[in-house]
This record gives sequence, C-alpha cells and structure tokens, in this order.
Amino acid sequence: MSTSETHGTLRRILDYSSRTDPYPLYEELRRTPVAQQADGSYVVSTYRELADLLHDPHLSSDVRNLSRPMPAAESDGTPAFINMDPPAHDRLRRMAMRHFGPPHTPDLVTGLEPDLSETVGGLIDGFAGKDRIDIVDDFAYPFPVAVICHLLGVPREDEPRFSRWVNDVVDSLDYDPETDPREKLDKGVQARRALREYLGGLLEQRHGKPGDDLLSQLANDDGPDGRMTDEEIVATANLLLIAGHETTVNLITNGMLTLLRHPEVLRRLRDDPDLVVPLVEELLRYEPPVHIIPWRAAYSDITVAGTVVPQGSQIMLMLASGSRDPNRFKDPDRFDPDRRNNQHLGFGSGIHLCFGGPLARRETQIALAELVRRLDRPRLVADPPPYRRSPVLRGPLHLYIEQDAA
Repeated sequence: MSTSETHGTLRRILDYSSRTDPYPLYEELRRTPVAQQADGSYVVSTYRELADLLHDPHLSSDVRNLSRPMPAAESDGTPAFINMDPPAHDRLRRMAMRHFGPPHTPDLVTGLEPDLSETVGGLIDGFAGKDRIDIVDDFAYPFPVAVICHLLGVPREDEPRFSRWVNDVVDSLDYDPETDPREKLDKGVQARRALREYLGGLLEQRHGKPGDDLLSQLANDDGPDGRMTDEEIVATANLLLIAGHETTVNLITNGMLTLLRHPEVLRRLRDDPDLVVPLVEELLRYEPPVHIIPWRAAYSDITVAGTVVPQGSQIMLMLASGSRDPNRFKDPDRFDPDRRNNQHLGFGSGIHLCFGGPLARRETQIALAELVRRLDRPRLVADPPPYRRSPVLRGPLHLYIEQDAA
C-alpha cells in the first residue's frame, strides 16, 4: 500500500465511525507492516514486528526523544514511569512493585479475592427486580473503581470529582492536530494538573502516618532504592488511578458483550467456571481493552521489516491489530477460549508490560463468572452498543442488557 493509502486507512481507524469494528481496517493496515505517514511518523501493525519493538532497547517511551515535539507533552509535571526509559523507569517500577505485587507482596491479588467477590456480589444484588441493566454504569465501572480507590487510599466518595478529570485525560490521549479542536488537548492538560493537585493533597496527609494503602506505603517506606519524591509518588498514583480502572472497565464490558454474542461459550462458562481463566486470555487477544500505543520514539535508526525508521521518529504501535495477525494466530477472527499458545499483546509486552495486569485479570475473571452464573437469560438490547470516543482505550460507553427479572 502507498503512503496515502495507509494514511487513509489509519484515518478511518481513528475516526469514530469505525469504533464498533476496526478489525477489517487492521487487516488492511497489515498489508504494509511498517507504514510511513505523511507527517513522518510510522505505524506498525503486525505481530512479529510489534513484539520485537516492545522488547527493543532502541525504542524510547520518553517524549523528549522525539524529533518532532508532541502537542500534548507534559512539561509541567514529573512523568509516570510508563513514560520513562531505563534506568529511571526500572527504579520507579521496582519501588512501586514492592507494594503492588511479587516478589515483595506476592499475595496482594489473592488476598483481595474475598473483597472482590463481595463487591461483585453486592453489585449484582442491585440488579434484583430490574429487567434492564447497563453493564457499564451498574457494574463494570463501579467495581474496579472501588478496588483501585481501596488500594491507593483514595476516598470512594471523591469519584465524581476525579472521574471528570480521568475522562478528559483519556479523551486527550489520541489528540490529533489534523482533526481535533485545541480544546480537547487543553482539557486534558488541565485535567492532568487537577488530578495531580488532588493526589498531592492526599499524599500530604499520609506523611508520617503509615497505613495499608499504597499512597501511605510509598510516602513512608525506605526500600533498597530509597524513597520516591512526592512528585514521583503523585505521578505513580496518577497512572495507577487511571490505568487501574479504565482498562478493566473495557475488559469486563468487552467480555460480556463477546459472551452475549457467543451464547454457546456463555453456556460453557456457566457449566464450567474454570473456563474463565483461558477465556479472559482469549478476550485480551480478541477484544482487548487497549488497542493502540499512540507513540514511541526511535532512540536511533531502527530497521523494522526492511524499513529504516530514522532516529527521533514517532512510532504508533497497533497492538490490537497484532493480536489478530493470521501469521501468528490461526483463524484470528474467531473467539476461541480453548486457543493454545495465546501470547497476545493485550497488556503489551517487554519492560512496560501492564503493571496491574494480574489484578485486572482476576477482577475480570470473578466479574464474568459471577455475571454468567447469576444473570437470568441475559440478552443484548442493542448490537452494536454505543462506543466510547477513544480508539486507544476502546470499549462500549454503555452496554444495555435485558434479563428475566422474576
């Protein structure tokens, strides 16, 4: 495909009209594994090339390594470690992981399971007597928000405040100067600032007061790497608050939608709850919560699939396209929870592999297993449902279902 053709395909992928089903467009894009765009950026869409790049030390997550500045560069705040390179990235990720998972807190997720099950059960109890439910507003959103607020030490009653900021941040992730009004970018920058100020206020209350929540632990713990600065703690908490529920909302909702579209699999899951483990892995491949990493930067000239990507170039990684690549997955457009060797890109890969992946997996496993067990003949009200605007974090805005309320 020519540069103009791949540019046109990418434009259609990013356009909201394609949000319900971008997969045929990904198929078009994969005809040119590495496609240069008119602005000098590069789009990578095939599994092998994506997997290689995610492990390539010549690929940078630091916006300062781009030769063409990003319009949404956050020069007024410390970036989260997801937007850093080693060694700074490795140090901050290690410090956060001391309190979030193995090897120092290996039982974090399993220790949460009773609370996760109780929260899920309570939300489903709230469906009683209702013949119509919005899986997003009534379940998939409040569940992971409650969990991440508990882990971080963020008051649950503050959700109406920070949800507006989170929405504006997510909306700005895919800011496109060619098509989007400047207001979209400005709202994202203002929301980031407001969220940092809010989390900074919570952090001030934790100094000298050790507690079980992550903010308290980061504020008072001196590990082998020392202690994070307040700016680093706020940036880490900001990342976890957003990523800790946005991806899980999409994964749960995409999962329920997929099950309702595949009633034979739904019946299997109801009869065999253990199926949920490979089923969620297949969901991460088939309908992932994160479709695109909008940018990475080339530290130096990189050769990808025979194409030389110059130093400083922006590289867009189409993760969801790679997970449907027929050169890696047999019959990739078929939802198959029995799929073997399912090394999808649903949570990325390499040093930036999703920090909260184990928790998101377990949340989704418990959520889907209980929904399927307890809902009475659930049926979609509309297919396709309305989708959120973002092509980066893709999922339904609402998912209305009906059940037998008796």
